[in-house]
Amino acid sequence: MMSKDSFFSNFKSILLAIFIALIIRSFLAEPFNIPSGSMKPNLLEGDFIFVSKWSYGYSRHSLPFSLKLIPKKIFSSIPKRGDVVVFKNPKDNRTDYIKRVIGIPGDKIRVINGQIEINGNLIIKKITTPFIDKRNNENTRKRKYLEYFFDKEIEVLDLYDWGINTPDNTKLFIVEEDKIFVMGDNRDNSSDSRMIGQIPIKNLVGKAQFIFFSLENSRFYEIWKWPKSIRFDRIFKSIQ
Repeated sequence: MMSKDSFFSNFKSILLAIFIALIIRSFLAEPFNIPSGSMKPNLLEGDFIFVSKWSYGYSRHSLPFSLKLIPKKIFSSIPKRGDVVVFKNPKDNRTDYIKRVIGIPGDKIRVINGQIEINGNLIIKKITTPFIDKRNNENTRKRKYLEYFFDKEIEVLDLYDWGINTPDNTKLFIVEEDKIFVMGDNRDNSSDSRMIGQIPIKNLVGKAQFIFFSLENSRFYEIWKWPKSIRFDRIFKSIQ
């Protein structure tokens, strides 16, 4: 039978472990799961990623359940264009989204026939080998482009030909102070700043750094499926 001293010793050890885990999650790194295809071909459903919490400073959204213990953004910094970021949707300040930063404060942005224009300069892209989308044991070929985005080369999907009322043609956006403009890499299947508006920097959770685990067509708890589901080639892949 466990003694009272032994019980309290174990209890304190558990509390300490929980406290350390909360500190790491709030201020160093937090794991996230990719639930949708809005960032294909670079992030897939079933990818598990680590997000660095220190990259853009800290706010209430750095804490579990967005607890209001940090009233303002502290140690704040502006993301770079091309960064992949996790943020709270400003519509509810609760739902986690992951997108790529396209514009920073002061930028003038619009999409013209599927090409991004930033401050009057078109971002050039060229068609490349198709993306093979593997879902439910079916392979689908999707149109993929290589986008020359400032100092990065980014693979993006643009599945449909442009039209007047599609996300491939937008009004001119002027990015406001303390906000950023984001888009998904899967351009025709992404709810982003073209629809939900600009993202307050205080809503940033962190920067996506690397994939630490990945499963195809299975849930994390379905361990019996892991031998056939683990995407070994994606583990520890850096997020560009």
